[in-house]
Amino acid sequence: MTTIEVLIHDLVEKHGKNRNALMPVLQGVVACEKFLSEEAMIAVARELDLSAADVYGTASFYTFLDTKPRGKNIIRVCKTISCHMQGKDAIIKAIESHLMVKVGETSPDKKFTLLSANCLGWCHKGPVMLINDEVFPSVTPEKAIEIIENFAKKTI
Repeated sequence: MTTIEVLIHDLVEKHGKNRNALMPVLQGVVACEKFLSEEAMIAVARELDLSAADVYGTASFYTFLDTKPRGKNIIRVCKTISCHMQGKDAIIKAIESHLMVKVGETSPDKKFTLLSANCLGWCHKGPVMLINDEVFPSVTPEKAIEIIENFAKKTI
C-alpha cells in the first residue's frame, strides 16, 4: 500500500466505512497532505465503496477541501456582502500587490495561496481574513500585510 492508501485506511478505521465518514476522511487527508490528489480521492472512493465521482463531487463542492496543491499558508478572505461593504476589495488588492498573485494563485516561493471564501462566520467583525486556521477580524489593508509578513518570517 502507498503512504496515502495507509493514511486513508487508518482514517476509515477511525471514522467508519459508511457514507457519513466521507467528510471526516477527506478532512483528515487535507490535514495531512494539504490537498486532495486524484490518487487520494480514488483511494477514498475504494475504501468507502463510493464512486470516484461522488467523492470528487463532495471534495470540489466545499471551499476548504482543496483539490489542487496550495502554498504552505492559505490566506482566505471572506467575500460575503457584509465583508464587501466593510472593505474586503481593498484587502484583496493589497494582498495581491504584496504577494504579486491574484485570487486563486500561489506565490512563486510556495509560501502563500490567496483564496476567497463564501463565509467565515465573522460578519459582525468584517472584513475577515483567515490564514490556515487562524482568524483575523476587522482587517485593514495595512494590517493584512503586517500579518502576512509575520507568517512569512515563521515559514523561512
